[in-house]
Amino acid sequence: MGGAVSAGEDNDELIDNLKEAQCIRTQLVEQAFRAVDRADYYLEEFKGNAYKDLAWKHGNLHLSAPCIYSEVMEALDLQPGLSFLNLGSGTGYLSSMVGLILGPFGVNHGVELHPDVIEYAKQKLDFFIRTSDSFDKFDFCEPCFVSGNCLEIAPGRCQYDRVYCGAGVQREHEAYMKSLLKVGGILVMPLEEKLTKITRTGPAAWETKRILAVSFAPLVQPPRSEPGGSRLVQLPPLAVRSLQDLARIAVRAAVKRTMRQEAASGPGRGLRTTPRCKRRRVRRRRMETIVFLDKEVFASRISSPAEDPGGDGLDEEQREEEEQRLAEAKPEPPVNLLREKVLSLPLPDPLKHYLLYYRDK
Repeated sequence: MGGAVSAGEDNDELIDNLKEAQCIRTQLVEQAFRAVDRADYYLEEFKGNAYKDLAWKHGNLHLSAPCIYSEVMEALDLQPGLSFLNLGSGTGYLSSMVGLILGPFGVNHGVELHPDVIEYAKQKLDFFIRTSDSFDKFDFCEPCFVSGNCLEIAPGRCQYDRVYCGAGVQREHEAYMKSLLKVGGILVMPLEEKLTKITRTGPAAWETKRILAVSFAPLVQPPRSEPGGSRLVQLPPLAVRSLQDLARIAVRAAVKRTMRQEAASGPGRGLRTTPRCKRRRVRRRRMETIVFLDKEVFASRISSPAEDPGGDGLDEEQREEEEQRLAEAKPEPPVNLLREKVLSLPLPDPLKHYLLYYRDK
């Protein structure tokens, strides 16, 4: 499902289109979406579709359409320090974006039915931490993924500030989903073909808001347990941060403050966001239109008149000049300034690597 916004040519253009369609409305959500490249969560042979507003499924791997994820992120009203439970965490794409907002003192748990998908999500998480140049602009709450059926979470489990379920929920499981939520918390889930936001306003008081019509695969019903057997999902404890983690958080924050002070007091580079350069739209650019008929999806390309080979009118020299202007307009590769600063400190290499979340391993 999807198709609410135009296809983009890269992750930033996809986010621009989501903003224009009012699917992304807040700065925190926009920053998280820009920091995590959707294509990184696709298998290599399918990356050509990563920036279309369509869901993707291959075997057990699944990603919802970008417009759905953006509506979910907005509805969750995420804030630093909250606890989050992702039921059907899949590739970890949503959990990683949420972790950028929750910060180092949040809790970020996911339950996924398929062990192979959990392994895939861990690989993508490791890739993001080691290679993303946007990673060090945030204080990250790393997701923790648990294998099992989300309808079999052990009794006496903790409750969360925010809960999202990425599979269709029937009315019979609504009370179970609500029980995972703290008072004041928010639950977002597809409930009977409607993406629904439920806020727990008291021990037995709820506010419900329908967001939009959706179509999700239903939750997988757990099989009946063998006598004496147990399939219960044990969620990680809401543990206090270790002294090592607290020290790393404090040191990284101190380095960032120093870099900002240097940037404010002189011509130094400091810690800044790499400026984005909006892709220049040239006359020959193609526009994609996604057409939905019943449950079939047809993609067609509509060419502008300037694409007509007979009416182009640009000779080779003009084309070369245009390509050169486009190349000059592209931003330089982002420089990880926090990484450079940490590596320049007079510290043992193992400590530097620890401060960088082992990005060189």
